[in-house]
Amino acid sequence: MKKDIDSLMQANNIDALLVMGSGQHNPTMVYLTGGGHLTSADLIKPLDKKGILFHGSMERDEAAKSGLETHSYDRYPYLDLKLAARGDPGEIMALRYVHMFEDAGISSGNVAIYGEVEIGPKFSVLNRVQALLPDIKFIGYFNDPIFMTAMMTKDQEEVDRIHRMGKVTTSVVRRVANFLQFSPVLNETLQSPDKKALTIGDIRRKINLWLAEEGVENPHGTIFSIGHDAGVPHSQGDDNQPITLGKTIVFDIYPCEAGGGYYYDFTRTWSLGYASPEVSKAYEQVKTVYDSIVSELTIGQLFSHYQKRTCEMFENLGHITVLTNPATMEGYVHSLGHGVGLRLHEMPFSGATATPIEKLVPGCVFTIEPGLYYPSRNFGIRIEDTYQVTTEGTFEKLADYPYDLVLPIKHA
Repeated sequence: MKKDIDSLMQANNIDALLVMGSGQHNPTMVYLTGGGHLTSADLIKPLDKKGILFHGSMERDEAAKSGLETHSYDRYPYLDLKLAARGDPGEIMALRYVHMFEDAGISSGNVAIYGEVEIGPKFSVLNRVQALLPDIKFIGYFNDPIFMTAMMTKDQEEVDRIHRMGKVTTSVVRRVANFLQFSPVLNETLQSPDKKALTIGDIRRKINLWLAEEGVENPHGTIFSIGHDAGVPHSQGDDNQPITLGKTIVFDIYPCEAGGGYYYDFTRTWSLGYASPEVSKAYEQVKTVYDSIVSELTIGQLFSHYQKRTCEMFENLGHITVLTNPATMEGYVHSLGHGVGLRLHEMPFSGATATPIEKLVPGCVFTIEPGLYYPSRNFGIRIEDTYQVTTEGTFEKLADYPYDLVLPIKHA
């Protein structure tokens, strides 16, 4: 949780954090500031202090909403910096950082770098800052032990926000199901109101509209794929493809709060009108594995343990999995789930890269999403819900929605 950041900094010998970039769609900045319309900002947080948020003068009111100490960049007059830097734009920015570190009380020590920025310009500027402040050492992590570890567990306010996103998400899913079921059908193909074939793109545009009406965003798009494409796990689907009866549709939707806040992640698999016996059998197998895993969830267990269990269950049912064939393109081809928060995918992870600290402990919010994929047979299946581990040590699904495979067509 956020309260753990200082102890994690201390454990990793970090004296300060430098978070760069926008105040929106920038997880580490949003985590510390609460978000806001900050086009470009810098946050320097020394160990055991709240830190200073540096910002453009036009965004002073947005910066103030963070509750942090705020300094406008105008505090460091541009013309003075330009004169000292002899007009070099990169040197101007480097000198400004030097003054910002001075104001934050940082003249030496390890500074961990975070944020989402254009890497080239920032790399060049920070290289120069390093030369100007040789007693500071910038640290960049491949596997982040501070923010990602802190974010792995959520407080109640964070869980409540994810829960709300779950309600919004499932309400839009219901609208999609209703629209499909009441669409007219001609020659096994759904028809749009203008009597043309209803396409994946038509549905995707409605999803975006309905999410926008709920006041949330869809920055990564939506997976709405049918037939062969449904058999390729992250295929978003072909916008020009007509929607036809009797083929599996994998509908994976993962919107977030406006401004790049908390996400929700949810998947259902549908077959309109009817499903083949082969698909029905595979779907029941996925649902059986899903139910078994949920029933086995235990407080404090490694999340990766359930990935192994999922593979074992699918293999006992006759499917190839990544446990015995990591390169397989058919069968069970991915990991069981991942954490959800200010990032769509965050700790705890369940796959091959999972670490020993990634356990299901109170405050964790994570997905359970087993699936089977057979593009050569023109179908794919995934079931996904988002769960939390409560402070009482129980597991709670954050949004309910039916698991029906077949959606009957109701248009007269």
